[in-house]
Amino acid sequence: MYSSLTAHEWGTFTSIAGREGGAVEWSPLTGSTDLPGFVEHFRNAGFKRGLRGTVRMETPVIYLYDSREETVSVKVAFSKGLITEWYPRASRVEPAANIFDGTLYQQHPDGSIAWDSVTLSPMVRAEFPLEDRDNHYYAARMTSSTPLRVKTPAGAQQEKFLFYRGVSTFSVPISAKLTTAGKLLVENLSEEEIPNTILFERRGEKVGYRIGGAVQKEVILDAPELTGTINDLGRDLEGMLVTQGLYQDEAHAMVETWRGSWFEEGSRLLYIVPPAFVDGVLPLTINPAPAQTVRVFVGRLEIVTPATERAVERALMTHDSETLKIYGRFLEPILEGMIQKESNPASVERFHQALNSYYSSEIAQNRRRD
Repeated sequence: MYSSLTAHEWGTFTSIAGREGGAVEWSPLTGSTDLPGFVEHFRNAGFKRGLRGTVRMETPVIYLYDSREETVSVKVAFSKGLITEWYPRASRVEPAANIFDGTLYQQHPDGSIAWDSVTLSPMVRAEFPLEDRDNHYYAARMTSSTPLRVKTPAGAQQEKFLFYRGVSTFSVPISAKLTTAGKLLVENLSEEEIPNTILFERRGEKVGYRIGGAVQKEVILDAPELTGTINDLGRDLEGMLVTQGLYQDEAHAMVETWRGSWFEEGSRLLYIVPPAFVDGVLPLTINPAPAQTVRVFVGRLEIVTPATERAVERALMTHDSETLKIYGRFLEPILEGMIQKESNPASVERFHQALNSYYSSEIAQNRRRD
């Protein structure tokens, strides 16, 4: 029988590069939640420093399109990972065993999430939950995808997509290392071509970006001149996403969802993750099988440049908590890299104190969440 079902998905893999260019360990769940209260999440009781990993899988959303009402099942497995947030309510989220700080670095089954019965209703006027109208979560709804419904004991939950997030320790397909000349050496660690790359930098109100193109093996990128605009970058990025197979409204929804994060203070390499790599670390099963499935993931690799280190050191010296907050969840690996490089004992001590203060605040925050 001919399937009228189409599935499109986008998402982000976020990591931070160490001194040698590879993704290093951090605590990606630190910081305040950026999701509406109705989103479901696993309970992190017992965490001291948060769930540690190398990759934060951020906001994959699966759009489903159908010309008729149909019920489908969806399952996503997550290599070396754990699903941490989702909506609507899932049938199963595994592993269900007790999770603690070091779980992802021990032998454990791959994470997974399953929705056994998702009803697509193209003719029904959907009522979507709405809290805190300014939340960036809602930008993902601005597409022509078919509204979907999941029944729960408390009543039906409706949405324009299936949403989930997670943390993992899988090896990202790229590394990025600063050269002595201040350029960025980008290496493709996967067997497939990296379809496109963008080196982005923001310092205050000044922004710049350099499109690096596809990477077969390696490429050296000059630092961007800070003469660009966020709007131009947004348009260029949308074009890349459409080239990879997203619809125009999906690409726009993705950029609007992540505008405040991708384009924040600091330096980062944005890259299109090879589709085969996505399928390898995040296998997706939909039944009945769609006539077409498109999955487009943007990798984000945070780069700790000398400008970032100077900004952090200045903020520590002047007790500028607002600047430190800007670097937020990346502050731990930034400080640890600065400690490794520093030879002045007084500076090392200051960085250690800042790191201990960071840990203490995160422990207190985790307890408040519990």
